[in-house]
Amino acid sequence: MQLCRIGAFILASAALAALPAVALAQTGCTGHASVQHWLDDYQRAFEARNTKAVMALYAPDLVAYDITPPLQYTGMNSYTHDYATYFAAYKGPMHLEFRDCHIAESGDLAVVFYLQRVTATFTNGKPSTIWLRVTTALRRVNGHWLDFHDHVSVPTDFDTGKSLIDLHP
Repeated sequence: MQLCRIGAFILASAALAALPAVALAQTGCTGHASVQHWLDDYQRAFEARNTKAVMALYAPDLVAYDITPPLQYTGMNSYTHDYATYFAAYKGPMHLEFRDCHIAESGDLAVVFYLQRVTATFTNGKPSTIWLRVTTALRRVNGHWLDFHDHVSVPTDFDTGKSLIDLHP
């Protein structure tokens, strides 16, 4: 079953890659109204630090590669815990910005990739701004987009083995 899902994702990715990606505004994502609606809902839920609302945007069989261990998250429980832990590390408002956003959509599949800036304050009072590279794979289920795969990363300096979290577009 897992191999079938992986094969389907590879085939879907290849099909979407053959489509021309839509380069969108430098400051955010626009166009592709139904995918944009998903991004707007995600931004609202994220900025509210509402784990339940964020997870309502995900498919139950999700697989995610986040910047924090473990190597992969599979299913709702593990990724819900990841988001809850992440949100608990901050106090006050959180701001999410999308930049250099690209959307490829075909039928019931869409891939969105973008740079994402998260600006917030840790619970210890230290301000935080980080740019992330994000790829999101969406599947339309009963007329609604659900995220079934996230890949979040930051560049790595292989000489030092450290993540480069202070880069800017």
